[in-house]
Amino acid sequence: MALVHHAGDGATRNRKFIESLMKIIILDGISGVPLGKEIHGAFQGAGVSSVYADAFHFKARPFYRLSSIVLKSRNRMRDKEGFSHLPRIELKELEALIERERPTHVLVIGFLYKHFEVRAARELLDKHGVSLLLYDTDSCNLYGKRREFVYFIQQELPVYDHIFSFSKVTTRFFQGTLGLKASHLPFGALPVNALGLQKTAEALFVGSADLRRVFLLEGVRDRVAIRGNRWKRNYPLMSSALRARVDDRTVWGEELQMLLQSAKIVINITRSDFYGAETGVNLRIFEALSAGCFLLTDYCEEIAELFTPGQDIEVFRSATELRAKVAYYLENEEERERIARNGRARFLEHHTWAARIDQIGSTLAAVD
Repeated sequence: MALVHHAGDGATRNRKFIESLMKIIILDGISGVPLGKEIHGAFQGAGVSSVYADAFHFKARPFYRLSSIVLKSRNRMRDKEGFSHLPRIELKELEALIERERPTHVLVIGFLYKHFEVRAARELLDKHGVSLLLYDTDSCNLYGKRREFVYFIQQELPVYDHIFSFSKVTTRFFQGTLGLKASHLPFGALPVNALGLQKTAEALFVGSADLRRVFLLEGVRDRVAIRGNRWKRNYPLMSSALRARVDDRTVWGEELQMLLQSAKIVINITRSDFYGAETGVNLRIFEALSAGCFLLTDYCEEIAELFTPGQDIEVFRSATELRAKVAYYLENEEERERIARNGRARFLEHHTWAARIDQIGSTLAAVD
């Protein structure tokens, strides 16, 4: 997909940050999504020497699966309430990367604990004079896994020099409750060309299945197409009419952009755990606006701070309102397209990954 050049993407960089950040390693702990690679490209576009490292491409420790099973079984006998996890990768793999690339900073995307022993990794980076940063993209996904979430906040989060979080709610938690150095950094996206595709779908939802999503989409099941995984396992909770609207496959990259641009309305629904924490500005919001789509998303304070409902995007607060607004905007094409154009303009000005790199630079320069 061809990228669009936009003047906002060439905004003035924080020179102090650019000059001090000689080289950064993007250590991607969630490479199932393209976010880490896009951030890597944005750093390069900002003039920063950036190296992309997919944690899942490191060689796993010998007999990892067997050793992991043995460790978990032993630790559960000792502490039924604790969380035990054997990192996939031996520290020597990370050390080889650090010695080869000689970075000034390592930015972890998502998490480190599933891949490396975090405190040993911190000591290694200290030895080499490397700052350790986190882009928290997935902590909300641990809300329903209490033991693992406690492990994450007690064992991993304190090792970072600074934490950037996609969620304003989570940022406040990191700062106020845990006393950590943290800043709010919403997701972004890459600008893409509008393809001028025919709008073959009335409404579209892209994402994995979740109970809240199932219940809300039942209200628009006659008008929505669904694409994503884990839907078939939820078929017992769904009507036959809604099942017929599902394509149970993940989608990313160019195929995702084409799919989004083929819909008159892109619906975004926050997962249940996120919604319960009153946070919900997920990656799909920025991907849809980047593609010039009309976005209809569930309301939270964070979304209203970034966009203006009724002008850049549209929001709903209930199943009844979702159904009513889908019907209204399908009937009012001119208004729908006006909001879509405004949303893309707002995205290009404020919410590209290039803009996020500026935010990181300003934050680190202020900390320094």
